[in-house]
Amino acid sequence: MTDTSPLSHPVLVASLPDEGLTLKIAPDAATRATLAADLGIPGIASLNAEVTLTPGRGGTVHVTGRVDAVVTQTCVVTLEDFDARVSEAIDLRFAPPEKLPEIRPGAEIDVSELDLPDPLVDGSIDAGAVVAEFLALGLDPYPRKPDAHFEGPAEPGPVETSPFAALAKLRGSGEGNAD
Repeated sequence: MTDTSPLSHPVLVASLPDEGLTLKIAPDAATRATLAADLGIPGIASLNAEVTLTPGRGGTVHVTGRVDAVVTQTCVVTLEDFDARVSEAIDLRFAPPEKLPEIRPGAEIDVSELDLPDPLVDGSIDAGAVVAEFLALGLDPYPRKPDAHFEGPAEPGPVETSPFAALAKLRGSGEGNAD
């Protein structure tokens, strides 16, 4: 994806009401096409998202919501394009950079124990970029068309599995020769 999301929708944290702000994001066809190209997929037939930004203590923001989309992906078995549904819940926290714990370069950290918030950039959150990120997370990395079947090579028989099977074939063809 590019540095700037085609869905860019920045929200200034200082302007958030105390009860939060809910946004509905439903991009037009041109924006969906640009986003599909960024994600490396053939297309996005539909994309609807609802994102709620709720301010917390110390300048933190809790972002929740849902992304629902119909995307066109290419089947890894048949190489045919097909439509697939994506539905992802959004649950993310943001905090001012000065409120984030300092992690020294080279320090060992256990990421399974940390649930660090993302840093706010210039005092704002790009709700559109959040939607694009969660859409990307919901894509199947190995998409398979519903009725696609892969038929691999036939299993070798017991004789063929021996590392000496090829030698036995050579020996069998050369029995009439004098040693």
